[in-house]
Amino acid sequence: MNIYEKTVQFYDGVITEKRIIGRSFFGKNLYAVKLGKGRPIGLAQYAIHGREFITAELAFEHYRTGVKEGSLWLLPLMNPDGALLSEVGISSVETAEDRAFLLALQMKDFSLWKANGRGVDLNVNFPARWGKGKRNVRQAGAENYIGNAPFSETETLALKKFTEEVAPDYTVSYHTKGEEIYWYFYQSIDTCPRDKGLAQVLSNSTGYPLANAVGSAGGYKDWCIERLGIPSFTIEAGADSYAHPLGYAALKDIINKNKFALYDLSKEIKKYL
Repeated sequence: MNIYEKTVQFYDGVITEKRIIGRSFFGKNLYAVKLGKGRPIGLAQYAIHGREFITAELAFEHYRTGVKEGSLWLLPLMNPDGALLSEVGISSVETAEDRAFLLALQMKDFSLWKANGRGVDLNVNFPARWGKGKRNVRQAGAENYIGNAPFSETETLALKKFTEEVAPDYTVSYHTKGEEIYWYFYQSIDTCPRDKGLAQVLSNSTGYPLANAVGSAGGYKDWCIERLGIPSFTIEAGADSYAHPLGYAALKDIINKNKFALYDLSKEIKKYL
């Protein structure tokens, strides 16, 4: 069973509030499930990069763990097309036209694929200093292509609309790898202490140090901080000793270190908001 099939099975088994918030470029559902009730409201999204599909398994664990205070939306697999390209390969693409497009990018091995089915890196497709990241590129490929405009992709537009609809008090994005927590994106001197304090809660829970993603721009975290003014965090789960794409050999360690991260954050966040 591939990661998309597991996500569908997980979604079908959920008895709490749940939504299909949109569809991927290849027409795969984008799922969201809710824990708890009331405020503060959190939103955690996983696997926006294809080769980081193992983080969807962490979302399932976070659902089982729950939250202490308020409510939390979990979006386990924000890039199903990219995840399947990484995990399964080009055979996961249904149409000959789409397969030809991807193969024309000279990708024989798709295991390290980060982008969506159009070759756009979804985590540089948000209007937060869009196109100014030091690794950004202007043509489709496995990673770092910013797209032709912010929110040009069905996946990022769906995430934008859902985020604006639920109006979260904080967001967390799970990536791999490196065991670091990013919290900063040019926020004001007034909100820096709040955001760093909450990042420290995550650090205390996971054992991961705080870090600064120098030269990064256009990410979901960045957009949440710059445009929505809310604390937002990227957690790079999994040790650097594991090779991309991180597989099930890394999952036990990832879960052990991150199992209570969102629970602990929900418990402490009222002190900061």
